Amino acid sequence: MGGAVPFLVAVFLLSVGPSKSGANERDDTCTGNHHRIGSIGAVVDQGSRLGREQKTAMEMAVHDFNLFGCSKIALHITGDLRGSSGRAASAVLNLINNEEVQAVIGTLTSSLVELVSVFDDRAKDMPIVSLAPTATYTASSQQLPQLIHMGNNISLASRCVAAVVGHFRWRKVTAIYEQSNCLSTEGCFLTHLSDSLRVVDSVIDHYSSFPQAAIEEELKKLKGKSNRVFIVTQSSLEFAILLFDKAKHLGMMKYGYVWIVTNDLASLLGSVDSHSISSMQGVIGIKARFIDIKTKSFREFKLRFRHKYGSAYPEEEEYSNPSLFALQAYDATLAVTKAMEKSQGRTTYEELLKTNMFSTNFAGPSGDITFKMGTLSNEETFQIINVVGESYHEIALWSLSTDFLGGKLGPLYWPGGSQIVPKGWNSTSFLGDGENVLKIGVAAKTAFSQFVRVTYDHNRNETNVTGFIVDVLEAVVKMLPYHLPYVLTPFNWSNDEMVEGVYHKIFDAAAGDISIVADRYQYVEFSQPYLESRLVMVVTEKPENSKWFFMKVFKKEMWVTLAVMSVFVGFVIWLIERAENPDFDDHLGTMLWFSFTVLFFVQREHLKSNLARIVLAPWFFVILIVSASFTAILTSTVTVSRLKPSIDIETLKRTDSVVGCDGITLVCRYLVEVLGFMPVRIKRIDSISGYAKAFENGDIAAAFFVEPHAKLFLAEYCKGYTIAGPTFQFGGFGFVFPRGSPLVIDISEAILKLRESGELKKLQKDIFSSHCSSSNDLDHDPSLGPAPFYTLFCITGGIAISALLITLFRQLRKQTQVPASNNRH
Repeated sequence: MGGAVPFLVAVFLLSVGPSKSGANERDDTCTGNHHRIGSIGAVVDQGSRLGREQKTAMEMAVHDFNLFGCSKIALHITGDLRGSSGRAASAVLNLINNEEVQAVIGTLTSSLVELVSVFDDRAKDMPIVSLAPTATYTASSQQLPQLIHMGNNISLASRCVAAVVGHFRWRKVTAIYEQSNCLSTEGCFLTHLSDSLRVVDSVIDHYSSFPQAAIEEELKKLKGKSNRVFIVTQSSLEFAILLFDKAKHLGMMKYGYVWIVTNDLASLLGSVDSHSISSMQGVIGIKARFIDIKTKSFREFKLRFRHKYGSAYPEEEEYSNPSLFALQAYDATLAVTKAMEKSQGRTTYEELLKTNMFSTNFAGPSGDITFKMGTLSNEETFQIINVVGESYHEIALWSLSTDFLGGKLGPLYWPGGSQIVPKGWNSTSFLGDGENVLKIGVAAKTAFSQFVRVTYDHNRNETNVTGFIVDVLEAVVKMLPYHLPYVLTPFNWSNDEMVEGVYHKIFDAAAGDISIVADRYQYVEFSQPYLESRLVMVVTEKPENSKWFFMKVFKKEMWVTLAVMSVFVGFVIWLIERAENPDFDDHLGTMLWFSFTVLFFVQREHLKSNLARIVLAPWFFVILIVSASFTAILTSTVTVSRLKPSIDIETLKRTDSVVGCDGITLVCRYLVEVLGFMPVRIKRIDSISGYAKAFENGDIAAAFFVEPHAKLFLAEYCKGYTIAGPTFQFGGFGFVFPRGSPLVIDISEAILKLRESGELKKLQKDIFSSHCSSSNDLDHDPSLGPAPFYTLFCITGGIAISALLITLFRQLRKQTQVPASNNRH
């Protein structure tokens, strides 16, 4: 094992009693006087838990280095920063100019180091080790070659947070950060987080910068918004403790809320007292994982750290466990001391960093410290933790290469103690007891009560809403992976007014026979259609009178096929029989007469050739099948009178006929704007029986419906009416939501699941079942074509062709034999 573990063991043993074991490859038999090779400056914010841990760890590292060998290093710590970037810059300049340090360590961002370099040229040659989280370790290597990053990679951290958000499919999050916090990050974490969230189809809906003095006021503002997923980042531990205490007081730590804290807070949760941790129940943390805490070296480091930290800050002695930031501070300081020992006073960044520090490899409390191409070489793994009880427990591991180990994340306890995943948002409507519900408007004013029916119970003094739309909505909500309370509120509005009501936030959603059309997308969003729809025209039927109605039993192709096959079979039989059968003379009329009479089995000619009988037998079978089909269809046609539409759209417009439509749907508007009907020629009808009366009284010549309405009308009045003319496609019926609503995706997915399961089809079948014993399907054409008889025609034709070839061969051979016989004579 590397030199760090025996070195730490020796230090621990020395704390109990003198020992010379584990000198970490340094000569502990110094015969001369100890000589000082330089000093290190440290910039920490001792006003925060993070800064106090870093200070303690740095002092331990220098003490451990100075304990053995002849080289000594001094440590100068500046700690009165109060969260100010200006104070931090001033502290760096003071260390360089007054304390004359050879290197600086601290939570210093690239922008702060660049600012210091502008004010003092000596800072350009000063090796500076930054413990601040950064987007990438090599981003500033060219502009600031004296700066080396040993903090966490915020780019990976942001992708880990996004992975958690994407796993639970939250579409919007709110980012909360401390307003006065300037030192802990490069300031671009939120940018990286926003980019990472886009990859998982999520966005930061709101950025909220909290000053400590106004936490409660800012939380109240967030409570009034619909989003319930909060990511707390770029904040001190003290700020976070106060934040969650206020959130609990405001009722924002109950079920329905989601709180995620990033590494800068999650890594410090081990030092939070029980009172504060009780306000964080259900919080999810993204915590950088370090060396296995079960190793002997870590246990020894932890014991020493607790003793030293508890002595320096006795009020925090009970919660003095080291965090990842303490381990990183210790390893960074130890790496600098080793490099300074190798350089022996040559302290330019080229000598200290590139030559010595980058070649230093050892195992520290935070893990293996190895530099590769001028950067800290390690693949970060993050723990996903869940605050439960008096502490937290690990629920998953995440890394860029493996994603969530095992593909699982959980089980989780959410705020309020529930294990049901929160949906991540909330409506802005409330029941009387304060419970959040979704207020859904339904159109009570409809001509088709099968879709929505509103009744009032006088005994209970309540309004009941039932119907197909309500049944579909209930089934869809049951498919959601979370509980969605809602209340149906009937309105006597048109569908266009319902859409406007959602746009103006009068209610949170709308349900009804509302068609999905393009112009409504300017104001609202729609779910997937749960019912297909198109514009159709219904007209009265009139009997179809035709003198040649029997000819329509077969299609034209069938009649032609029968005629050709009959003539061809008759020709083949005539050709076979005419030489030896006197019933078949050489007249073409004889052949045609036989072809016709055989269709009715009344032919008088007797066949003598077996080959002719072979040809005629399958043709008889074909005639028998075709005749039976003809008789059946003809009987059906005579029994059930054929009807046809009484009028078409162009005739309606040309004759200025009055047409009817449902006034609350978009149909009337569509007739005027798209089909070109005059508004004065459109009659609005508000009931399904009103259409029948209008037809009977001659008030309208046709009625226009969306297809589901037309099916209901024809199911009720299936005699005397039919759908006619072309249809015009709409987007179907869908549920209406405000633009950007996170419910749209979930409801759409639930509708698809309902459709795939067959439950939606069953609901549709129940509502569209006809009340009539039978009905005419005018789209069905009973005329038969040759396709059903294709096999029979092929067999008969094949046999006839074979017989024809045999006959021609026989006649040709006979003709060639006669001249040969004459020549012999």
